[in-house]
Amino acid sequence: MVEVKQLSMKGREEERRQLKQTLLDKRYLRMAEIWAENSYCERRQVGCLVVKDKRIISDGYNGTPSGFENVCEDENNLTKPYVLHAEANAITKLARSHNNSDGATIYVTDSPCIECAKLIIQAGIKRLVYSRQYRLTDGIDLLKRAGIDVVFMDHDVI
Repeated sequence: MVEVKQLSMKGREEERRQLKQTLLDKRYLRMAEIWAENSYCERRQVGCLVVKDKRIISDGYNGTPSGFENVCEDENNLTKPYVLHAEANAITKLARSHNNSDGATIYVTDSPCIECAKLIIQAGIKRLVYSRQYRLTDGIDLLKRAGIDVVFMDHDVI
């Protein structure tokens, strides 16, 4: 009887922990949505936060490299080839700081492309939470293959 009670208590504790994590995930995704508003890109604004131990250690949004004009699209409304993705901006910002992303969670408004997925893997990030699917799934597929915990939270429910 005592064992059953302990298992029941552990189950409730795990349920509370998961609920708390879901609430944090939603909060960080909303913050990434707000951060995306910093982007000058017209076609798509993407925001990103890297969180470790409940601390935001980096952030990023899609845009041009430092020192370039803040225009992401050409005259045909196509994204210029040198525009950086939000994840790349956040990860390269980490490289210039004293922070370490091993075991961190990355929150991104949109699912990562395959190039950003490679950066996420190499940065030691262990979890991805995103809120909008993209037509190509190769980035998500690669992250799953690498053992990254991938969580989709529908944009409409965050």
